[in-house]
Amino acid sequence: MLAQERQDRIAQLVDERGSVSASILVDELGASPATIRRDIDTLAHAGRVIKVHGGATALHSVVYETSDRAMDEKYPLYIDEKDAIAAHAATLIEPGDFVYIDAGSTTETLVDHLGPSAAGATFVTNSIVAARKLVRKGYRTLMTGGELKMSTEALVGPEAIAGIERYHFTKGFWGTNGATLEQGFTTPDINEAQVKRISMERTGKRYVLADASKFGTVAPVTFADFASATVIASGEVDVVYRKQPNVVEVPA
Repeated sequence: MLAQERQDRIAQLVDERGSVSASILVDELGASPATIRRDIDTLAHAGRVIKVHGGATALHSVVYETSDRAMDEKYPLYIDEKDAIAAHAATLIEPGDFVYIDAGSTTETLVDHLGPSAAGATFVTNSIVAARKLVRKGYRTLMTGGELKMSTEALVGPEAIAGIERYHFTKGFWGTNGATLEQGFTTPDINEAQVKRISMERTGKRYVLADASKFGTVAPVTFADFASATVIASGEVDVVYRKQPNVVEVPA
């Protein structure tokens, strides 16, 4: 098969399937891994596919989200997936942990699932709603301080960052608007992104909670690389992300 024919076939497969791994292309086209990598580079340079770690995705597979939805809009979405993610995440918190919890509908659901395994843990959060739930459940709870952002009910700004910089967390849990291999974890607001980034940098074990709709979505501001955290996911996660070593899928 000539190079042009092979590249056209790769572009066709990527467009049909949304994403294809390099190993699958090697098997289907009978070419060497090095040849497939070069073909993907050529196609990406020509703007026909998006090159990602381990393969390629279609141009149409990326969704852009440029603004935050209000929390009341988020709560009814992907309820089963969020519940499964949160239930699994809650089991990771142990007595004595010093835990950061980010603002978001899935991280709030995590608080709902906290049980005996989290007894004795201390929590820090920039979420007004999560803090209220934690206190009502009897957990020692600290807040970051800062300016209240109404759409996500999160505390942001210099005071929030200054509060976080005092601490070193054993574990932390974050929401995200988007998750891609190239752009990493993204969110629409730079102030919220800064709080997420600083809190992640000060945490030992980092977990991002993401239902399937977040994969392949890009928001304006990156707050962490994709490989920098374990991703707890649920739903119909694209095969490109399902194969990543840091993605843990849980059934909804």
